[in-house]
Amino acid sequence: MSDESAGAAYRIEDLAHHSGATVRTIRAYQDRGLLPRPERRGRANVYADAHLARLRQIAGLLDRGYTLASIKELLEAWDTGRGLGGILGLVAEVDGPWTDEEAVRISRAELDERFGGSPDDAAVADAVALGVLEPVPGDGDSFLVPSPQELAVAVELSAAGVPLSAISGHLRELRGQVEHIASRFLEFTTEHVFARYLGEHQPTDADAAEAASLVRRLRPLAQQTVDAELARAMRLFANRHLRQHLGAGQPPELKDETRSVEIPEDTMRAVEGLVGAGQVSAFVAAAAEREVQARTLDRLTSNHRKLGDVDEMP
Repeated sequence: MSDESAGAAYRIEDLAHHSGATVRTIRAYQDRGLLPRPERRGRANVYADAHLARLRQIAGLLDRGYTLASIKELLEAWDTGRGLGGILGLVAEVDGPWTDEEAVRISRAELDERFGGSPDDAAVADAVALGVLEPVPGDGDSFLVPSPQELAVAVELSAAGVPLSAISGHLRELRGQVEHIASRFLEFTTEHVFARYLGEHQPTDADAAEAASLVRRLRPLAQQTVDAELARAMRLFANRHLRQHLGAGQPPELKDETRSVEIPEDTMRAVEGLVGAGQVSAFVAAAAEREVQARTLDRLTSNHRKLGDVDEMP
């Protein structure tokens, strides 16, 4: 029996076969109100194409991480005419790719060759654990590379002499910091942009479509901001590092690695609220450095103005 034919009728076993759900799951969905009851024809229960479509909707929403309770609310909205298309469009927008990169496939031999030709099982296992490589089911000699750019960076660092273990450790540290940035950006946009769509009631179809459009427009902003700030910070610290080591032709002065300072408890709590407990030291150091730089710029500007006044004297 084909589910494509008009007016198709299914026994529960047929419905399970075409939908990929088990008979037990179909009955559970009926009991929870997710799936309409079948039509009774004589002694048999008969399901229609609408049941098959509903099962496929449920499966798609489950794959996107929705709970059965939230799926029931969405489907009830659809059944009462409030629309599901906008909601599914929003889900698809959020679930869609957040980068232009496309995953590529690489063999173990090619991988070893790119990293100098010497097999390193420990490094490969580390890359798999980090998600830089994904095993291909049924093919133990190939991997999927979700981000070719990330792998290319590792190849270049390795060629420059950085040990693979150090590259993995750096990526772990960087990932934690980037996830914090992503979390803060999401909180920021939720508070100032998406709060109106996240009330007690499900958004209307039009609201969800508008929110999906906003996601599409705002999606690149986080990366653009991080790119700009990273470029600024790299230039700042690279120039400072170069001046320290080469500028005066003298070795850098030996300085204490750390120095303790007292910070009011209220200030500490405020900083922790902004960046999290694990980033307090880095935040305070960066804020102090920025203040020092600002005062240095003010002093240079002031000196220049004084010299200008002297030059203008008769």
